[in-house]
Formats: sequence, C-alpha cells, structure tokens
Amino acid sequence: MPFRPVLHAEWIKIRTLRPLVGTLCAVLVATVAFSALAAASSGGSDPLFATFSGVSLGQIAAVAFGATAVTSEFRGAALRLTLCAVPDRRRWFAAKATAIALPVLAVGLVTGLVTLMLGRFLLGTAGPTWPEGLRGALGCGVYLTLIALFAAGLAAVLRSGTATLGILVPLLLIVSFVIGDLSAGIADFLPDRAGQAVLHSDRDGALGPWTGLAVTGLWTAVALLAGVRSLRRRDA
Repeated sequence: MPFRPVLHAEWIKIRTLRPLVGTLCAVLVATVAFSALAAASSGGSDPLFATFSGVSLGQIAAVAFGATAVTSEFRGAALRLTLCAVPDRRRWFAAKATAIALPVLAVGLVTGLVTLMLGRFLLGTAGPTWPEGLRGALGCGVYLTLIALFAAGLAAVLRSGTATLGILVPLLLIVSFVIGDLSAGIADFLPDRAGQAVLHSDRDGALGPWTGLAVTGLWTAVALLAGVRSLRRRDA
C-alpha cells in the first residue's frame, strides 16, 4: 500500500480516539496556563523563559499523546490487523510517526503564539522582544513535536504506555534537574534541557537555541530507529 493512504488511515485513528484529542488540548491548556502563572509572578532576568516556562508541564501531555498513539496498537489484535493491510512495518511506523508529528506541531505552534502574546501582555515592557519571542514560539512547536516523537519511539520499544510514562515523566520533571544541579555540562545534553535552550534569552551552557534542538532531534531519531528495529524483530 502506498504511503499516502497509510498516513490517512493513521490520521483517522488519531482523530477518532478521544484520549488523544484530549491530550492535544492539554498541551495547549497546560502550557498556556502555567506560563501565564509564571509570567504573572516573574521577577527574573530571563523574560523569554518566564514567558514559556509552562512548556515544562505541557511536554508531559505531548509525551502522553505520542505514547498513547503507538501503544493503542498493541491492545487486542489491532497491530495484527494493521499489518495485514500494511505488511511493510517501516512504512507503517513512518506513517504513524508522521500522523503524530503533524498535529503536535500544529498545536505546538498555536500554543507558542498564544503563550507569547499572553506573556508579552503580562510582562509588559519586561517581556521578550518580538524576534526573540517568535523564536521561542517556533522553538516551542518544534520541541513539543520532538518530545512526542521521542515518546512514540520509546513506546514502540516498550509496548506499554505505563512503562513509557514511568520512564519519561521522571526523566523530564526530576532527573534532569537533579543532574543539572550536580553537573550542568552533562545535563545540557539531556533531551529536555537541550531542546528547551531555545526558550531562554541568554543561557549559559554548551548548547545554543538551535544546536539544543538538534541534540533533542538526535535523541528522537535514536528512539524512532529503536522503535522500528523492535517492530521488525518482534511478533505483532
């Protein structure tokens, strides 16, 4: 089967599963709400991160979206039926990853723009400049997309949404901060801290805004390749 109808089928699956639609909405709501709270009480010297700090929580919804979109295939005989229609597992997983990435990117960009406008309103003259803010909004969309795909790749390996969230939620919310306190040089290359460099006005570290996103992209590529390898080697 050609790629386009496979992608269309995967998109139908995603938009008809209510939990997935709910997690996409949660990406927007959580990011905007917590960013607004942080901006309203901000007194720091990094106006860009004060504007976009809610991404730290919004990313959990993106992780849940990516993981759930993949692990729903492992319930019952869903994956077996899918592979009967699309025997090429690499093509199917590429379509699944694309069907995950496109809506997350769209929601992430909208989230970034809404967060930027609200942050500039709340911070006033202390807020980020438009060029800096637009960089943050674009980075917000790209980062959330990469994190969702990272979760999708890991979920394909573990075949469990609970296990995937059990690893990624502590990694994103706890581990990177603990390691960051102990050794900032190592922590800079973790997927979340590297990707969120684009959300800082002036960050001391080894990575810049776009090199940080590139490092997160490498983490994501490794996870997706591991997912493809697992799908090819294991029974449905």
